[in-house]
Amino acid sequence: MRAFTYNTELSHKAEIGVFGGSGFYNLIENAEEIKVETPYGSPSAVITIGTISGKRVAFLPRHGRDHSLPPHKINYRANVWAFKALGIQRVICPCAAGSLQKEIKPGEFVFCDQYVDRTSGRLDTFFDGPVTTHVSAADPYSAGLRKLAVQAAKECGIPYHDGGTIVVIQGPRFSTRSESRWFKSQGWEVINMTQYPEAHLVKELEMDPLNISLITDYDTGVDDVPPVSHVEVIDVFNKNNVKLRELLFKLIELMPGADTPAEFSKILDSSRHG
Repeated sequence: MRAFTYNTELSHKAEIGVFGGSGFYNLIENAEEIKVETPYGSPSAVITIGTISGKRVAFLPRHGRDHSLPPHKINYRANVWAFKALGIQRVICPCAAGSLQKEIKPGEFVFCDQYVDRTSGRLDTFFDGPVTTHVSAADPYSAGLRKLAVQAAKECGIPYHDGGTIVVIQGPRFSTRSESRWFKSQGWEVINMTQYPEAHLVKELEMDPLNISLITDYDTGVDDVPPVSHVEVIDVFNKNNVKLRELLFKLIELMPGADTPAEFSKILDSSRHG
């Protein structure tokens, strides 16, 4: 028995959701704009819905349309709930990210399969009782969607890395050199400020999350590189937006339709106490 229900009266429906990150504020031309209210407040922006390769796709810029929401102020629960209320089964989570390893270069993509949470104080679950629920985070991202992302990157001729760990810091500040060197020494590949709790919340609502990290810079602990600035991050992201859009459109073309259940569609069946 579900501990909560979704708004099933929404006239708009979608199969795939896409969150936009820094520098990525629109995806679909000639799209419908809709507002979705949730038990957790309003999402970051109005949601746009359109059709790509015969599939209904919803797009939501997680920072807002004018990037008014820093990472620690995003209402992740409202954003994710809104996607679930629209009937979405699969969620693509692109993000700007820094590289912690020299072999992962700016302009390349990493499809991460793990994260390390270094945030604090974020509202990171839908399950605050009375039913005690523990959703596994052992494999936080969809393996099936990652395989499709690799296929899409190959077909588009886009440089990529299959798998990797993304360490998620609180923000809005960037890391100190010592913090960055520590992250690098752990063997983690990528650093970002938004993948947690977003990805886990997607999984809690039995949707499949996919990470696409667009590498914008080397983090400060990588071989004495100059300190990163937000202006530089956005500049690199904007220069690679065309590649990201090409990748997303190919990936959506390859993704299964609504008649194929999500990989995590039954995750709650094994997550509740008692």
